[in-house]
Amino acid sequence: MTTTRQHKQVNSRWAETLGRIATEQFGIDAWREGQFEALVAAAEGRDVLAVMPTGHGKSLIYQIPGAALSGVTLVVSPLIALQRDQAEAINERLGEGRAVVLNSVVGARAVRQAWAALDDGHARFVFLAPEQLAREETIERLAALDIALFVVDEAHCISSWGHDFRPDYLLLGDVAQRLGAPPVIALTATASPHTRTEIVERLRLRDPLELVQSFDRPNIELRVTRHSGDLDKRKAVLDEVAELPGPGLLYVATRRVAEEYADELSQRGLRAEAYHAGLRTADRRATHERFLDNQLDVVVATTAFGMGIDKPDVRFVVHADIPDSLDSYYQEIGRAGRDGEQALAVLHYRSEDLGLQRFFAGRSFNEEDAETVFEAVRDRGPIRAAALRRETEVGPRALSRALNLLEHSGAVLGGSRGYRAAPGMSSEHAVELAQAEDESRQRIDESRVEMARGYAETDACRRHWLLNYFGEEADAWCGNCDNCLKEGSAEEAEEREAATTDEWPLQTPVRHREWGPGLVMSVEPDRITVLFESVGYKELALAVIDESKGLLVRESGSE
Repeated sequence: MTTTRQHKQVNSRWAETLGRIATEQFGIDAWREGQFEALVAAAEGRDVLAVMPTGHGKSLIYQIPGAALSGVTLVVSPLIALQRDQAEAINERLGEGRAVVLNSVVGARAVRQAWAALDDGHARFVFLAPEQLAREETIERLAALDIALFVVDEAHCISSWGHDFRPDYLLLGDVAQRLGAPPVIALTATASPHTRTEIVERLRLRDPLELVQSFDRPNIELRVTRHSGDLDKRKAVLDEVAELPGPGLLYVATRRVAEEYADELSQRGLRAEAYHAGLRTADRRATHERFLDNQLDVVVATTAFGMGIDKPDVRFVVHADIPDSLDSYYQEIGRAGRDGEQALAVLHYRSEDLGLQRFFAGRSFNEEDAETVFEAVRDRGPIRAAALRRETEVGPRALSRALNLLEHSGAVLGGSRGYRAAPGMSSEHAVELAQAEDESRQRIDESRVEMARGYAETDACRRHWLLNYFGEEADAWCGNCDNCLKEGSAEEAEEREAATTDEWPLQTPVRHREWGPGLVMSVEPDRITVLFESVGYKELALAVIDESKGLLVRESGSE
């Protein structure tokens, strides 16, 4: 582990205690950038948002203070395999039974033993999926414990998955309040500025320590292969994956296509299996374990596969379809080359494929659900989410979505006793506010699709485009993407950089006449990209900005 900060440099009464635990029980005596600062802040009772690359030791941010603090550290983790691995690692370091797991595959007897260990104080860590925290009985039992830390792993799910795929992530802020508002630690490897803002807002983080490390993975070569026809693309994907040295991952858009690619690759002699949410839990777990044990050459997967994988030697990640956002794409290609050796990320791109992602981004608002949920809150509030399910008979996913829109539009207020209607709020106005909130989210999601398109179609450095998307400055030439490997690309990058204005520096807060506040995310010779709070990412031509005085101005204090 690279030493970048020794614990003696952190001025805190906790520094010596945490440093000793780190050395004696975890074998750590040196720290990566920001790591020790984050765990000291957590021990002191401060909320923490840590955006750190895979392999940076994010889990130590809660494991070490969790070992030092009295009470229980609750860890919300989206994948069963990840929960198991983390719990086993803690038990190896701190002693058997110090960490327990509560999820859908744990048997009744093991569940009883886990709760007993928590109740008598032997277990100090408990791992759950967000769905477990949607159950009233689970929250009530946890509320009877002394919760020292509330940890949300893979916190980007609140933004990129939370609206639809894992809606229970959206309720975690309320759950934390019900458990006594302990310090919250949000951890993720990938989060754009908009996603970080969402994490802070939705988890209700209070003056959090935000630590954002570099997103750069220079050992991953970035390529995009463009296609005009779907059949041509499929053949190219199969030919490429069949020839690449593995192990590797092939990401596709649908379950059916995952099965088809896996069958065709198997016919070519590869050890290939499909992985998607439609398979039985036991089958998914078996595929996951075979991949980790090098018994498979390639896993063909939807986005359901890969989060939390601790496999350092993945040599390639190929995408047969463009993802919904660069957040998702970077999260997925980040599973390659974790050993620091050369790896490859290839996106097979057909502009027509963007239609599917635009369709998902343009989901329809359910006015009836919003009205039903609001009226139940108004008539029965304060009321908890579990009781709302019984009162409304709205499905869990639809309820979480409607409740979240109502709360974040201000129509419904959350509190330790449950949800209640905002004073004087009518049902009609509540639905209008929720719909406006939904439309704002759709605009942001659509803008993220457009940024993914821009990455696929740019003729400049792809790494520069990616890092700017996450708010990180980068050289105009990386030397390890398909565009930068072309002859003359270095000279073109120099010319581009020389022609780029310094009038709008990266990360400058700005205000648009129509779209309101935003942040400059990238700067090109003729345009800038701004991330607006209301509409997401927008490209603005510098000529238009110059011609229309007052269209875009710097926020006061940003000069």
